[in-house]
Amino acid sequence: MQLPENLILEVRNLRKYFPIEEGFLFRKVTGQVRAVHDVNLTIARGQTLGLVGESGCGKTTVSRTIIRALDPTSGQVLFRTGSQVVDMAQLDSHELKSARRGMQLVFQDPYSSLNPRMPVVDIIAEPLRAHEVPRGEREDRVAALMKRVGLRPEYMRRFPHSFSGGQRQRIGVARALALEPSLVIADEAVSALDVSVQAQVLNLLGELQHDLGLSYLFVSHDLSVIRYLCDRVAVMYLGQVVELADIDLLFERPQHPYTSALLGAVPDADPRSAWRREVVQGEVSGSPTEEPVGCPFAPRCPFVQDICRTTSPPLRSVSVDAPDSQLAACHFAGTLPLEGVG
Repeated sequence: MQLPENLILEVRNLRKYFPIEEGFLFRKVTGQVRAVHDVNLTIARGQTLGLVGESGCGKTTVSRTIIRALDPTSGQVLFRTGSQVVDMAQLDSHELKSARRGMQLVFQDPYSSLNPRMPVVDIIAEPLRAHEVPRGEREDRVAALMKRVGLRPEYMRRFPHSFSGGQRQRIGVARALALEPSLVIADEAVSALDVSVQAQVLNLLGELQHDLGLSYLFVSHDLSVIRYLCDRVAVMYLGQVVELADIDLLFERPQHPYTSALLGAVPDADPRSAWRREVVQGEVSGSPTEEPVGCPFAPRCPFVQDICRTTSPPLRSVSVDAPDSQLAACHFAGTLPLEGVG
């Protein structure tokens, strides 16, 4: 398996379908929910890729399929671990355990993701114990990790209820860093925190990336957080990536109508400014068990044409100077009068 030297992760044609079963004793598969369909992503070394979209679009399913918390239906997840490139989708349980040393997950809810019956020292040391790090080294590693994320090591014997939400999320980050991964997947890692605490955790993630050379896949619905932390952004709609672009290009010159609608839905912080954007109309249409005909956004798109209802648009480059800097799955990308934000 080949992976360009500058990349740490490449996702190729990833699909995840969930079977629909009927019957009580004899379960019969009657259909499949197409949660993720033909997703292609790349993450470079030291880069942060943001994954955005409305609730139910498949963001979390993509992240959990990449790390193999969910088994993919098809596709490849090429991950660089040390000097090797492995396909996470094809590994058996023993190989997967080894590969996961280099890929770790930070969960959304800092309250439910920590075991309330375990002291912090055991929570952070849990990955070390699972990967058979000698007992004598664990406590020293935990103390160093707590100091690294801004917590006092002398508190390691306390239980999670003794900490605030922001401190609990720092514990979750420390646990993710225990095995010295090269890629961290953060699934809505700051959405449950107050805004001021969000800023502290985001600054921590930025410092860790600079000091340790980490790469991030950052899943969020908060575009302000995405703009602050990420280098590139992938926008998802109904299980598909509809736009993939460098952060400045996406915010200033979106090329897909759905991306422009997302940006337009962000309220202005100035209470005196008038609301000038038109919110996208309609509801998500069609059945999640059936493959959409044409563009999945066509029923809600204000620029829809006949070709949009019959032909699915490919994810293609819309930049002449830098072909990989901005891609959009729209037949008319580059020609629509779409608004961005400055």
